[in-house]
Amino acid sequence: QVQLVESGGGLVQPGGSLRLSCAASGSISSRNVMGWFRQAPGKEREFVAAISWSGGSTYYADSVKGRVTISRDSGKNTVYLQMNSLKPEDTAVYYCALKLWPNGRYYAANEYNVWGQGTQVTVSS
Repeated sequence: QVQLVESGGGLVQPGGSLRLSCAASGSISSRNVMGWFRQAPGKEREFVAAISWSGGSTYYADSVKGRVTISRDSGKNTVYLQMNSLKPEDTAVYYCALKLWPNGRYYAANEYNVWGQGTQVTVSS
C-alpha cells in the first residue's frame, strides 16, 4: 500500500510563492495519476492539478492555471506543486492523492484511491 506524505505548506503573503511536495512510499506505476486537491473551511474538496506518472501529461483547474505548476521526480517518487502569485482565496488544506488507473476523471476526488494527510497553506498579509 502506497502512503503519501505532503510537506511545504505555511504562511505566505499575497503574491508570494510556495512549493508543496508529496513523497510516496512504495512504487508508483506508470498507469497511476498523481493529483493535488484543496479544501477550504466550509467548502468542498476541489481539484487543483494532476499529472500522469507515465508521460507527465498535466491538467489544471481553471482557477489556478498560469499560476501553478505540477511536476514529478520519478526517481524520488515525489510530486511537486509550485504555486506562484498566491491569493487569499488559495488558502486551504492541500492534499496529495494517487489514482490507480489512468482512465476516468482526473479531476474527481472520488476516483483517487490513496490520500495524504494534507498540508495547510495560508495566504494572508
